[in-house]
Amino acid sequence: MSVQDRTDFLAAPHVAILAVTRENRGPLAVPVWYDYRDGEVLVWTRDSSRKAQLVRAAGRFSLAVQHAEPPYGYVTVEGPVTWQSNPPHATLLRIVSRYLPPEAAAAFVEANQTPDAVLLSMRPESWISGSPAS
Repeated sequence: MSVQDRTDFLAAPHVAILAVTRENRGPLAVPVWYDYRDGEVLVWTRDSSRKAQLVRAAGRFSLAVQHAEPPYGYVTVEGPVTWQSNPPHATLLRIVSRYLPPEAAAAFVEANQTPDAVLLSMRPESWISGSPAS
């Protein structure tokens, strides 16, 4: 994929797989909703979650997104993470709105914005992508 194609692909609302290393085991790989714009991947989670604990320990994570129907394609990115506690409601709503209609997105954020909510932010350092044309 071209740089623009992979950026556009990552910016589309795919369900992603977040992967992070674990000691003495294979990586943890879990599906997540995310947002990507202005060169930054955002993932909302709880600080108490296993994925957040592992990402904190590793200091980075990988994200893989795919289109499982023709035309097939995928993008994976990897890079260091920064954390934001108490993420703004508007940012969480922006992430969830990629996946749910407006009323459902607002209700989801309201029901799931907890005191231990954190926003993981990653600026990709490495990219791998593929499509039928690549």
